[in-house]
Amino acid sequence: MPKFYCDYCDTYLTHDSPSVRKTHCSGRKHKENVKDYYQKWMEEQAQSLIDKTTAAFQQGKIPPTPFPGGPPPAGPPRPGMLPTPPMGGPPMMPMMGPPPHGMMPGGPGKKS
Repeated sequence: MPKFYCDYCDTYLTHDSPSVRKTHCSGRKHKENVKDYYQKWMEEQAQSLIDKTTAAFQQGKIPPTPFPGGPPPAGPPRPGMLPTPPMGGPPMMPMMGPPPHGMMPGGPGKKS
């Protein structure tokens, strides 16, 4: 009977049966190896993106600020723009129509 090789664990299983694979794949060590593999892959992808962005910036393909000529203009909002609320959150918009189920005043599950 052929042996099953697990790429994540870099090991051969004793048998290649569904029950042995299932037991192996549900094990703590295998799950840690899978997590480590994808964590390393994500870090490599992030580093690659950082390297490409840095190279583009050094070649002058990316401006130093997202606003040509310097920081964004200060002052009153322009027509069509909403002012920023005092706490920095999104502006509150009035609700149209009845509130969704479970959103009645008093909290969910409260009976009148």
